[in-house]
Amino acid sequence: MTSRYLLHIAYNGKNYHGWQKQHNARTVQQEVEEKLSLLLGENIETLGCGRTDTGVHAKSYYLHFDSRVEIEQHVFLFKLNQILPYDIAAYGISKVDAEFNARFDALWRTYEYCITAVKDPFLHDYAWYQYGALDMETMNACAQKLIGTHDFECFSKVHTQVNNFVCEVTEAYWQRQNHTLVFTITANRFLRNMVRAIVGTLVDAGRGKISQPEFEAILNSKSRSEAGQSVPAHGLYLTRIQYK
Repeated sequence: MTSRYLLHIAYNGKNYHGWQKQHNARTVQQEVEEKLSLLLGENIETLGCGRTDTGVHAKSYYLHFDSRVEIEQHVFLFKLNQILPYDIAAYGISKVDAEFNARFDALWRTYEYCITAVKDPFLHDYAWYQYGALDMETMNACAQKLIGTHDFECFSKVHTQVNNFVCEVTEAYWQRQNHTLVFTITANRFLRNMVRAIVGTLVDAGRGKISQPEFEAILNSKSRSEAGQSVPAHGLYLTRIQYK
């Protein structure tokens, strides 16, 4: 008899081609499945709460898997962390209903994007360095336009296989933390490249390249070519997943 388990992990995405398994590329899912299979002595397949692109980090990530083994939390986590690579950590595991789905039962997802205003060798791989002042008041005013239910096609990677581009955003704001600017956004779903395209467009607003009405026009345009550049992946973090 099998049981379904929900595993809570975090990972540094620098050395991975995203979460999802790929041919001829190292991914987080591949590493996790290999180590779970080794530890439990059976072939383990996982389903994650979402996909992260190459180089994107996750401070909080959930996945589920089925196993015939009765897992004792503390012993299991200790053994799993012993064999996982240094850049992946397991935080918790719990038994869930057989119908639970780590992806489709997630209600809200939160991402953060970090920009550093000074050259910092310790943030080189974890924040986007941008020289010069950014008008955070303008960026926050534009970010407020994102809140609500909208078609976000203008911020989506082209040629993606989705039925629609509608997402519900509940929060979107910038905060200053010492010499870094952190953008936080929460939504029920995210399109491919969505957060990085939003940040690039908001930075254009912060530089005075576009006005608040122009930002709103971009949102309504449904055209990726109207929005700003896609910012580098290494400043992006998945930080929170909310379930019922």
